Amino acid sequence: MATQISDARTVTPVEARRGLIRCFKKQRPVFFWGPPGIGKSELVAGITEDLGGHMIDLRLSQMDPTDLRGIPFFNKEKGKMDWAPPIDLPDEEMASQYPIVVLFLDELNSAAPSVQAAAYQLILNRRIGKYVLPKNVVMVAAGNRESDKGVTFRMPSPLSNRFIHLELRVDFESWQTWAVNKKIHKDVVGYLSFAKQDLFDFDPRSSTRSFATPRSWVFVSELLDDDDGMDSGTVDLISGAVGEGLAVKFMAHRKVAGQMPDPVEVLKGRITELKIKEISAMYSLTISLCYELKDSFDKLGAKSEEWNKMTDNFFRFIMDNFTTELVVMASRIAITTYGIPFVPGKIKNFDEFHKRFGKYVVAAVK
Repeated sequence: MATQISDARTVTPVEARRGLIRCFKKQRPVFFWGPPGIGKSELVAGITEDLGGHMIDLRLSQMDPTDLRGIPFFNKEKGKMDWAPPIDLPDEEMASQYPIVVLFLDELNSAAPSVQAAAYQLILNRRIGKYVLPKNVVMVAAGNRESDKGVTFRMPSPLSNRFIHLELRVDFESWQTWAVNKKIHKDVVGYLSFAKQDLFDFDPRSSTRSFATPRSWVFVSELLDDDDGMDSGTVDLISGAVGEGLAVKFMAHRKVAGQMPDPVEVLKGRITELKIKEISAMYSLTISLCYELKDSFDKLGAKSEEWNKMTDNFFRFIMDNFTTELVVMASRIAITTYGIPFVPGKIKNFDEFHKRFGKYVVAAVK
């Protein structure tokens, strides 16, 4: 069984990110624990990308010891048995092409004891047999907890002691920031902004095959990208991703959200009044307005007169039609998550916005 990590101390993805970067600087291996589907591998991949590095993802549960140790062969030149190093591990030539290479040992505690034993020397000594890790290679491992009822094996204590252990928890704010940057479907982000508790409902004691996790909601987003209808096939697929109960709730939300105005028409000033005030659908509209605002900024730039008119219409519409919570959420996404450089002097509604909502926005971004 896997080593059990205390439930008393957990970190959010944002906190884990800061910790992992510090550990990278010291070349200290980190082990991420957490339930399935919360984005452990995505977190490591995102950090690697931001650092301009390259990630090698090894699923140890699917490997044999020779996949790490290599295989023996007869060296005719030396007249001795030699070892062919594994092709998956980085060599000096490949590592030299990047500032950092992240060796991600996923599902480490789901690997057979013989595979863990093969990884032991690599993690402890940064070498295995004749193979030596290049200096700019760092290591991260991940696995599920014993309480998650997955297939796990106990890690040897010396190996466990080599890692800095961090247990991840699901955090909606961290997920929302990631989701809007990745342009996850507006209805998914909108619904979960309204029903935050539905982001994750994994229960290891349940026998259900489908349950909601950040990963399964991404599946829903992908399914919706190619779907414009509300047919039973869509409901079946969403149920297969997050469970029947949440699928029914989500599709009811989406039915109303589909009646919301086109965000392009709002930003162009052609629609100024919101007639449908269903709160969960308003969350979807908020997200779609932020998506469109970001796209318009990327196309036009802050100096464009058309862009500043769109921005003015954005602030006017959210102030006139949204609750304070939605105004703050829209502003936080636009200002903090997207980093859009608004020019107050060119936005006639900005002073009113700052007077009415400025203190709430400042409090939300601290």
